[in-house]
Amino acid sequence: MIPFRLSFEPGKSLYEQVVYAVKKAVVSGQMRPGDAFPSVRTLSKDLKINPNTAHKVVSNLIAEGLLEVHSGIGTVVTKRPLSSAAERANLLNRELEQLVVEARKLGLELNDIEAALTQHWKRLDGSRR
Repeated sequence: MIPFRLSFEPGKSLYEQVVYAVKKAVVSGQMRPGDAFPSVRTLSKDLKINPNTAHKVVSNLIAEGLLEVHSGIGTVVTKRPLSSAAERANLLNRELEQLVVEARKLGLELNDIEAALTQHWKRLDGSRR
């Protein structure tokens, strides 16, 4: 069983969509530190993706520090170390730039983005409780 929600969108990288879904599940509290993560085989089978793609997803999440492997237990969600404000800001710069570019392509104004961001923030923050 896959511990996160995902519906594939055509035209986007399957790998990136799975990685994003896992990150979202961790950030929203749907997956917590110590929770078991599916094996590459299970991920591949349940999501109907190539085993190489599933392996790439797990390897990336381990490299990013979201998952860790324990002998005899398997792969689990890690407890994230606290990072500095500068490190957190640097991690968001690329995503924020993409958001602004997409919003401008759609003809949205800053207040539209602020309202949408607030709505998503509250929704994800509410799921932690």
